[in-house]
Amino acid sequence: MEWNTEVRETIRARLTESENTLAPFACKSSQALRFRKEGEDLRPEFFHDSDRIIHSYCYSRYIDKTQVFYLVENDHITHRVLHVQLVSKIARTIGRFLNLNEDLIEAISLGHDVGHTPFGHDGEKILSEYLKQYGEGAFEHNVQSFRLFHELEAHGTGKNLSVQVLDGIICHNGEILKNSYGCDCEKSPAQLLDEYRESLKGTFASKAMVPMTLEGCVMRISDVIAYIGRDIEDAITLKLVQRDDLPREITDVLGNKNGDIVNTLIIDLVNNSLNKETLSFSPDVFQALDKLKEWNYKNIYLNPRKSTQDDKIKEMFLRVLEGCYDELENGTTHTRINHWYDSMSDAYKAGTSKRRVVADYVSGMTDDFLMSTYKEFVNPKSFGINFSGK
Repeated sequence: MEWNTEVRETIRARLTESENTLAPFACKSSQALRFRKEGEDLRPEFFHDSDRIIHSYCYSRYIDKTQVFYLVENDHITHRVLHVQLVSKIARTIGRFLNLNEDLIEAISLGHDVGHTPFGHDGEKILSEYLKQYGEGAFEHNVQSFRLFHELEAHGTGKNLSVQVLDGIICHNGEILKNSYGCDCEKSPAQLLDEYRESLKGTFASKAMVPMTLEGCVMRISDVIAYIGRDIEDAITLKLVQRDDLPREITDVLGNKNGDIVNTLIIDLVNNSLNKETLSFSPDVFQALDKLKEWNYKNIYLNPRKSTQDDKIKEMFLRVLEGCYDELENGTTHTRINHWYDSMSDAYKAGTSKRRVVADYVSGMTDDFLMSTYKEFVNPKSFGINFSGK
């Protein structure tokens, strides 16, 4: 179906007019860059990227990936799929108030965490240690998110997302909290690729990367805003902490419920960032947020009660990693990893070591898929009625 010429031009004029009202330092869709040229599409560039992200295989796997708490039978606990929606909503709210490009913000937000392993940050550490053991670089979820969209999706050809979206995704790391966020608007696509490749090798600290757009900065701080209070609510639900445990010096500034914390942080950030080329909090709010992040690490993320199954999870990861490597090395037929590997492009196969292939495959698993794969490796299998064909 072709667009009616008059309709197409009317829509294009309206979209252009809308973009012209953005803040002077917003990134417009007309500035979008891609590593591969494409044909014309009426959709704005970053809006189009959101479509590609939500229709990707890796996006669909958000549904059963851990956010913080795993192995709990409670459907109200945040999973990765909800976290990215919360990040997107918070980031778009900030972007709208600051008159930035919401399409770019949404695309970065929706795609930022696809590179997470099963069992969250704990799985990420195990996988990174595995690669380092064999001299195969490192594993970081933000780098893997970039890798998925740039190289792995579409059978090893990538989704050809815009450079600005890919940059925001790899720079998103919410573990780093800063009082001021500015962008590196001079960063080139070639520099971005260099940073990505060096991060894979483990020779570049990806957490120190600076986004090339202010929209990327908005998403980065929104990641913190989205998880900091929500994780507390989940921890309270699971009886890991109590609301009264929160220090008054923090709650007097931010509030002691997720909704209040999110509201306070958004308002303070916008109050201190409107019509500026950097994002910042007021000193009091930033200090309270920094202390709350430290409190969360001590009382939630590193809580011994949360970690009682960690040794078993590590054992499971390592068994699956080595089992998949053996199958790949031996070319074992009818296995999941070889079925996946056979579907990948020749360029991917030629340019990727087998240890990294295994990391790509296992990191993409959901929590349940990892556990079921582990059972396949360790549980005895029935021979059936006889040994023929076995």
